[in-house]
Amino acid sequence: MEGTLQAVTDTPADAAKDAPDLKPSFRSDVTVELVKHTAADADVLFAARVSTLGEQSLDELNKDPERSKGLINYLMRDRHGSPFEHNSMTFFISAPIFVFREFMRHRVGWSYNEESGRYRELQPVFYVPDESRKLVQEGRPGKYRFVEGTQAQQELVGRVMEDSYRQSYEAYQEMLAAGVAREVARAVLPVGLYSSMYATCNARSLMHFLGLRTQHELAKVPSFPQREIEMVGEKMEAEWARLMPLTYAAFNANGRVAP
Repeated sequence: MEGTLQAVTDTPADAAKDAPDLKPSFRSDVTVELVKHTAADADVLFAARVSTLGEQSLDELNKDPERSKGLINYLMRDRHGSPFEHNSMTFFISAPIFVFREFMRHRVGWSYNEESGRYRELQPVFYVPDESRKLVQEGRPGKYRFVEGTQAQQELVGRVMEDSYRQSYEAYQEMLAAGVAREVARAVLPVGLYSSMYATCNARSLMHFLGLRTQHELAKVPSFPQREIEMVGEKMEAEWARLMPLTYAAFNANGRVAP
């Protein structure tokens, strides 16, 4: 009738027509960005010296650099760990979901907030290893090693992963278009999907992470991490080394064992 406004409600099919055509993309890297920090070697020094100097500990920070270096090394060597907790680093990390599931096994001294598949439509960005990723596992658990794959294996991995990712994301989009809740539809998505999170830690918790999730020639206790989480660890380590060079040097000099 003239003069009457009629409410128009989009159906799921209409919404699907208007939605952008999202095509899967593929990555072999990870993103690690230091977004904020309060972290310096001085944080370790004043925390340690308060034990003997009380409120005068702040006055000691810049008096004798060599003495400060020796104190940090002593704390690391004899595993007096609490002074290494008086600092903070927040990282933005983008990596495959399977990396985050390993990452979040580290609970003490860490805080996490990850993007939610309940509240947003997940973007079709997926992990496919490049040719530097060793593909073949030899040996038994606890004593295995990874070796280079053949060209045929590399091509197989790329083709099968990409086909699987496309199929799963199409299924996800089909359910969303039909009005299925995001938290239900996401169940078809693989762990190779990229997610993002903020991770906050202190130097002590980061050292523990690095001791387990990176391989290093100076490590007193060998570790055998999955390469993808090691890639994250290496980037975090580079940022931390710049912020706290004396602490980082002491960590390496004492076998890369967290105090």
